[in-house]
Amino acid sequence: SVSRASPNLTFVPACLPPDPLEVEELQHFVSNSKRLFVMTGAGISTESGIPDYRSEGVGLYARTDRRPVQHAEFVRSASARQRYWARNFVGWPQFSSHQPNKAHLVLRDWEKLGKLHWLVTQNVDALHTKAGSQRMTELHGCTHRVFCLACGDRILRSELQEHFEALNPTWKAEAFGVAPDGDVFLTDEQVQNFQVPACRKCGGILKPDVTFFGDTVSQEKVRFVHQRLAESDSILVAGSSMQVYSGYRFALAAREKKLPIAVLNIGPTRLDHFASLKLNSRCGELLPLIV
Repeated sequence: SVSRASPNLTFVPACLPPDPLEVEELQHFVSNSKRLFVMTGAGISTESGIPDYRSEGVGLYARTDRRPVQHAEFVRSASARQRYWARNFVGWPQFSSHQPNKAHLVLRDWEKLGKLHWLVTQNVDALHTKAGSQRMTELHGCTHRVFCLACGDRILRSELQEHFEALNPTWKAEAFGVAPDGDVFLTDEQVQNFQVPACRKCGGILKPDVTFFGDTVSQEKVRFVHQRLAESDSILVAGSSMQVYSGYRFALAAREKKLPIAVLNIGPTRLDHFASLKLNSRCGELLPLIV
């Protein structure tokens, strides 16, 4: 059931092949887990061709001085929303076409086999959903959904794309590079005539159903994830440096509960000094070796 498609390594940092001893150690860790809690980050999706922010040499922060939109700026500034949605409109056809890689499919299979108790992803790319995972929380939401800040009405991002096209029948822009969350790089001149639709029900502001930088995850969702963690007996972090506190807090909670923690990530993480096991390999290369 694991895809045989070749991984896209454009945005994956260089690393050595998995060490057989590391494979054995992770196998032992997973085999000893009866209720495994898995947290994934951008590093699990880089092999699907989606760049991350922090990877050395290939992440957005290493390639450009551009930074993601801030929540407060998006809410208060019409020009910021225009810029965001124009870039997102251009990038959406490519971003929405990305497919799960072997790592996503392995975690789906672990769920089916009863190995995986709960999956929490910090990603907003819907790849775990496309892979078929169900026991899952999207900690930071998903770009495939859009909602109104005023009335809460929700629509699919694919439906909004049609509204964009209707409002901008002659508008075109060539992208300069791809960013992690579905947008692309455009100049201010390119976006100045782009029209942004309002909510179809109340005329309010439309926003992706994601937690922007500077915003916070709802307390209800945080409590729910803590409950799933309390039911678990070990935690595996895959493809995340855990630099963002919204995810890091669950690793801290696992440490307090003295749960064994395994980390699979290319490069250092905030967990390295207290993890039971740290593996420096590609998720899509190592996870399929675990049975």
